[in-house]
Amino acid sequence: MLRLDSEAYSLRWYRNIFESEEWLRAIQNSFFIGIFATIIATILGTLAALGLNDPRLPFRKLVGALIISPIVTPIIVVAVGVYFFYTDIGLGQTYLGIILAHAMIGAPYVVITVSATLANFDYTLLRAAASLGANPWTAFRRVQLPIISRGVITGALFAFINSFDEVVIVLFMAGLKQRTIPREMWSGIREEISPTILAVATLLILFVILVLITVELLKSIGEKHKLSAN
Repeated sequence: MLRLDSEAYSLRWYRNIFESEEWLRAIQNSFFIGIFATIIATILGTLAALGLNDPRLPFRKLVGALIISPIVTPIIVVAVGVYFFYTDIGLGQTYLGIILAHAMIGAPYVVITVSATLANFDYTLLRAAASLGANPWTAFRRVQLPIISRGVITGALFAFINSFDEVVIVLFMAGLKQRTIPREMWSGIREEISPTILAVATLLILFVILVLITVELLKSIGEKHKLSAN
């Protein structure tokens, strides 16, 4: 039976995280992959949400179902498919391959949050901007984007958390140089059970709580702006 010796209670396990090359590399990889995957997922997810909210788009429901399918499909199925496809095109065990895979499973979160924000968007504002001489890009950047920015940021945060915490795809796709924090924790549990893993898990929980608090603050700020506008 596993048990933690009372003498093992110490802050040195947190110090071990920042003194270990493996953990430092895993932290760097997690942030590097997470940030770039979030950028790609946010851009693609926002564009997809804008397209899905256009009533002129044919087969909107079918297209929407296909876009959000990565989050309703078992992750092991997604990981196996991504592994074989990316290996065939030379993206196996590369940063780019993992970033694109994480962007694929993160984009649906952006689509959902941005679509929810667009549900209350007044499209007459865009027509008014066009009547004043604004081109579509200017109207989007200066009129629509500020209004839906809360949904965009919320979706980006969820996409980042999803990438930061994902392990199954990384197990299939990552080489020794692309190990992330969850992948390093997985290896540590299988090879050597150390309290350092518990310290890392605690920091991850605190990090996720901080992100969720940020999301709630964004929601409250958006509601205050809506009330002030009314």
